[in-house]
Amino acid sequence: MHISVLLNESIKYLNLKADSIIVDATLGYGGHSSNILAKIPNGYLYAFDQDKEAIVEANKKLASVGTNYEIINTNFVNMKNELNERKVCVDGILFDLGVSSPQLDNAERGFSFHKDAKLDMRMNREDKLTAYEVVNEYPYEKLTNIFYKYGEEKYASSIAKGIIQYRDNKKIESTLELAEIIKENVPEKYRRQGHPARKVFQAIRIEVNNELDVFEKALRNALELIKPGGRICVITFHSLEDRICKQIFNEVSSIPKELRKLPEIPMEYRPKFKVVANIAPSSEEIEENARSRSARLRVIERVNDYGEKEN
Repeated sequence: MHISVLLNESIKYLNLKADSIIVDATLGYGGHSSNILAKIPNGYLYAFDQDKEAIVEANKKLASVGTNYEIINTNFVNMKNELNERKVCVDGILFDLGVSSPQLDNAERGFSFHKDAKLDMRMNREDKLTAYEVVNEYPYEKLTNIFYKYGEEKYASSIAKGIIQYRDNKKIESTLELAEIIKENVPEKYRRQGHPARKVFQAIRIEVNNELDVFEKALRNALELIKPGGRICVITFHSLEDRICKQIFNEVSSIPKELRKLPEIPMEYRPKFKVVANIAPSSEEIEENARSRSARLRVIERVNDYGEKEN
């Protein structure tokens, strides 16, 4: 079962009204979306997802709440174009960047290092690049870079060497096969600190789905779509995503450095956004749902061109 992370906090900070126009950029299995829909009876929800299996299940959940929604089957990087085509003005946007529990728990998707499956890890199963190609075709230097950059894995080099040596004899076919190779190429002490495959699997998933580049582009597009007084809520699950979000939010909510000492900032240089919140899950939520422990919610609000919230 999938438990939506930081559900109450994200609903609160979206500042929903009965007629709000809201975008859920990451529909998943509909946990956040169904709660949003219940609070906007006179509004409308646009929900994006590239996973057709998730859409089928989420649609059942949303249909039991209301009919004032549309599910758009595409990556959220296409959100700006899709909403511009519909001439939509948006009051709130939610990004929940976690992999949903059903995706992790469905062995055949190849996301989990606990369950045996073919190496896949595609969010959109129509994409060509899979984890199999990454693991079996990328050279040592590229594997090392991915593991270090996307997984922040300190044994990236030795793990990459182990993969290269193993595949000299045979292709790496399955998740458990890969997990065992990773385990054999890190120190015994490191294995006792947690499963050594976790960071590498994360890194491969990010590479397969181009997650960080896509997120950065989508978040910048979201800033252009939101109305004055509207908010963007972003739930991240690892430091790379959170760093991108933090940097972009700081960039658009700050006065240019060279102007900060002026007695009065010219209107055209006043920030169009203000940071509203930066929240971690409560200890109670972490106890209930261990997958929430690394989550963080950041919230930003659009203000008008004069640096003040519209009435």
